[in-house]
This record gives sequence, structure tokens and C-alpha cells, in this order.
Amino acid sequence: MALRQLIAGNWKMHGLTGDLDKVGHIMRAADEAKPDIGVALAVPHTLIFAAAELADGSRLDIGGEDCHQAESGAHTGCVSAAMVKDAGATFTIVGHSERRTDQGETDVLVAEKLSAALKAGLSVILCVGESEAERDAGNAEAVVAAQLKTSIPEAVDPDRLTIAYEPVWAIGTGRTPTVGDVAAMHDSIRRSLKDRFGDAGISMLILYGGSVKPENAADLLTASNVGGALVGGASLDPESFAGIITAAG
Repeated sequence: MALRQLIAGNWKMHGLTGDLDKVGHIMRAADEAKPDIGVALAVPHTLIFAAAELADGSRLDIGGEDCHQAESGAHTGCVSAAMVKDAGATFTIVGHSERRTDQGETDVLVAEKLSAALKAGLSVILCVGESEAERDAGNAEAVVAAQLKTSIPEAVDPDRLTIAYEPVWAIGTGRTPTVGDVAAMHDSIRRSLKDRFGDAGISMLILYGGSVKPENAADLLTASNVGGALVGGASLDPESFAGIITAAG
């Protein structure tokens, strides 16, 4: 069954083994979700094995938050896509705005990571989004379209690719996108995907990632071409995350 929506959590640099009980709570919420609602949780590399073992047999997919573009080599402290897969993950995030900003990742590098993840057998959530300056200059849709063009490699299986839109301009600025803002960008992303993948681009999921909470999830998830959410802080609270899963129903 094709998913109608996907609710994915991203724990970022949070989580120790003592927090695995939260994974258990999220797993139960995933199992209680409607059949066409998928639930996924990206955890730090140190927790992938234990979280995947705990979620085995459930409907909760465990993933990584990033991967290196090389299969192996002298890359101290890095984790390859094959390692992420070997630890038990079924997917990974690439191109998150925090890595693009904090680690200076370019679209070209993100495309290399995406290719590596697909080659290793992982599905991928690719993040795109514009800055405050880019939006204020009226270039938001053009910037995101360019990111999609360069961050998605030529050889890619659209069935294993999900897009997540992050309004970078709304992170820590006090500015909040309206449902109309979100819908307009998701419509633009859909056009780009249809141009690139044809009919396959029509069914690809586009997640919204920007301060999604139980209080605003229902409105955001009903916006045009919003196929789910990439949830940050709220995914660390099992009750809040469960509330977002319920809103997707």
C-alpha cells in the first residue's frame, strides 16, 4: 500500500541509551496509526542498532541522520551509508539545513551522499529550503528548485526518495510561515518533481519540516501537496509526536 502521509522524527544530537523507552512509546503510536500513515524516526548513529532492534517487527522505521559520501576510507569520525544500513537503519536524511549551514555542505556533496545511500540500499529523505535573505529577495521557489536539480543525482530511484522542505528563514527568527506559504512552496516542489520524474513525480512524498507541533499539525498536513512532516523537537516527546501522528489521520 502506498503511503498517504509520512511522519518522520529527527532527534538530531539528542538521545542516549536511557532514552530508548521513548522509542518504545513512538513504536506503539506507529503501530496504532492508520495503515496508510507511515512513521519513521532518525536517531544518532550511536542509537541506530538498539532502536532498530527494539522496533523490529513494528511499523516504525529507524533511520540515520546523515551519512558520508564514500563507501569506506580514511575518514576519521565519519559513518558510511553501508555502516548506517548495517546498524539496522532503513533510511537516512541528507542535506538537512543544519548540515548545509554548520558543515558547509553543498548541493553537489548532498547529491553524492544521496547516491551513496541509495547504493547501500537505504531510502532517503532529502532536505531543501531557502534562507531569510533568499525569501525576502523573492527568490524562494527558484532557490529550492535549483537545490532539487543539483542535489538529486542523475541516477535515482524516485520510489526511494522523499523530499522535506525546511523554511530556513523561519528557524530562530520569530517568523512563522503561513499554511499558504507552505502550500505554495510544496506546489512548486511538486512541479519540479513532475518535470524531473514525470508520472513518478506525482506520487513522491513532500514533507514539511518547520516547528511542527500537535497544535499546528492538522492545518499543515492538509495544505496542498504536503505529504507529511519532518519533526524536530517535538519528536523527542513521545506524546507530542504521537499527537502529530494522530493529526495525520
